Amino acid sequence: MYSLGIDVGSSSVKVSLLDIEGGKCVCSATNPKSEAPIKAVRKGWAEQNPKSWWNYMSEGIHELAAAGFDLGQVASIGISYQMHGLVVLDKDGEPVRDAIIWCDSRAVSIGAEALQAIGYERCMEHLLNSPGNFTASKLAWVRRNEPDVYARIWRFMLPGDYIAFRLTGEATTTATGMSEGILWDFVDRRRAHFVADYYGIESDKFCPVVQAIGEQGRVRAEVAAELGIPAGTPVSYRAGDQPNNAFSLDVLKPGEIAATGGTSGVVYGVTDVPKADPQSRVNTFLHVTSVSEDEPRLGVLLCINGTGIMNSWAHRNITPELSYPEMNDLAATAPVGADGLLVLPFGNGAERVLANRSTGARLLGVDLVRHGKEHILRAVQEGIAFSFRYGIDIMKEMGLKPDVIRAGKANMFLSPLFRSTLATLCDARIELFDTDGSLGAARGAALGAGIYKTTDEAFATLEKLDTIEPEKEWKQPLEVAFSRWKQEVGNALK
Repeated sequence: MYSLGIDVGSSSVKVSLLDIEGGKCVCSATNPKSEAPIKAVRKGWAEQNPKSWWNYMSEGIHELAAAGFDLGQVASIGISYQMHGLVVLDKDGEPVRDAIIWCDSRAVSIGAEALQAIGYERCMEHLLNSPGNFTASKLAWVRRNEPDVYARIWRFMLPGDYIAFRLTGEATTTATGMSEGILWDFVDRRRAHFVADYYGIESDKFCPVVQAIGEQGRVRAEVAAELGIPAGTPVSYRAGDQPNNAFSLDVLKPGEIAATGGTSGVVYGVTDVPKADPQSRVNTFLHVTSVSEDEPRLGVLLCINGTGIMNSWAHRNITPELSYPEMNDLAATAPVGADGLLVLPFGNGAERVLANRSTGARLLGVDLVRHGKEHILRAVQEGIAFSFRYGIDIMKEMGLKPDVIRAGKANMFLSPLFRSTLATLCDARIELFDTDGSLGAARGAALGAGIYKTTDEAFATLEKLDTIEPEKEWKQPLEVAFSRWKQEVGNALK
C-alpha cells in the first residue's frame, strides 16, 4: 500500500511513492527534466501557467507506473506547493490568467498602502504580518489593473488548492493557506474579513476551508482513469512548501527549526506564541499541525529569495564545465572569508528580510590580482550563509533560539562548505535527513487518511544521514566577514 506525495515547486514538480508499511520511498519522478520556465514580461514579475504543474505531475505519475509500481495500491494523496501564489479560475474551472507566483513583486506597493490604510497595530495584532506582497495583495493587483480578468473570477486559490481541485473537483483551501495569503485573523480565528473588505474581494470568490491534515476530497473517476490511481482515493494532506518541509523533518514542536536551500532559502521555526516581527522581515503563519486553540502551532518563516538561484547563477556563469560537487571542492580551496571578497545574494526580486527592497546581487571588494574563481565561489556560498544568519538573528529577537537546525540533504545542503559555514555562523548543530517535500506530503497524507495513527508512527522510519558541528577555527574570520557584509547590506538599503 502506497501514499503518493506531490510537491509543486516553481522549478519542477516531484512525485514520490511512500511504502506505508516500510516507511520508505520506493520511487520518485521529477518533471520537467530541466528547470520549469518562469515568465517575466516586466521587471519584478513572475508567472507560470498552472496547467503546466498538472502536466508535470501527470508525467511523473506515469513514470512511476512505467517503473513497474502498481498505482492501484495508492491509498492516500498529499500535496505540497509553492507558497503565496495566486491562481484564479472561472466558473468552468479554467485559469483566467497565468498564476502570479511567490517571487513576483508587483504587489509590494499595494500591500504597503493596505498597511497604512488598515492600520499598523491592527495588522500586527490580527494578521501577525503586514499585508505585504502576499496572495491577497496580488489579487488586489488583478482587481485594480485587470478588471476584465477580475470580473471573470469564480474562485481564487493557492497552487496546491489548484492541484487538489483538479484531483477532486472541489475548490477548497486550508486555514494554513489562508494565513499564507494574509487572509487569516489570528485573534478571531477566522477569515480576516477586514482585509477582504479593504481590497474589495467578494466573499463568493473565497474557497471553503478544510483541514490541512484530514480528508479534503476524493479523486474523481475521470482523473483516476487518466492517472491510473483508484477512484475515490482521499486527498488528505495539503501544505505550503515551507510548513511541509518542516513537517517532513518532524519539526512539529515549539522551538524546533527546519531549513531548506533550494531556489530560495528558508528557515522555519515552530512556536506556540503568536508574535509578529514589527518590520515584517520574517513572517508568522499557521503551522500545518495547528488544530486547536489549546495547542496553537505557528510557523515563523524567514525567506531569502536569492540563495540557491545565486549559487546556480555562479555555476552557470563561472564554472559551467564543473559539476556541483567539483564546484564545491574548488570553492573550499579559498580561505575562510574568501580573502575579503563579499557577495550580497539578493538578486531574485524584492526581499522580505530587507523590508521588500530589491537591491540586486552584488560582488564587492574584488582584487584583480588576488581573487580567482575559487574566491568568487566561496564568497557566493558564504554570502548565502550570511543571509541566513542575518534572518536568524531577527528570529532570535522573536524568541526563537535554534540549537539544532534540521534539513534535507539536498540543494545547498549538499555542499560541505555551505553547511559548515552555516553551522559555524549560527553556533548550531545541523542534522541532515533523508526526506524531501514530496515524501513529507506522502507521510502527511497517510496520517490524514488515518493509516498512520500518530505523528510518531508517521516518522518512525525517518533516517538521519549526517550531523554537522560548528568549525571552531572558522568562527572568528567568519564573524569578521559577516560584520563587513552587514555593513554592505546597510549601504545597499540607503
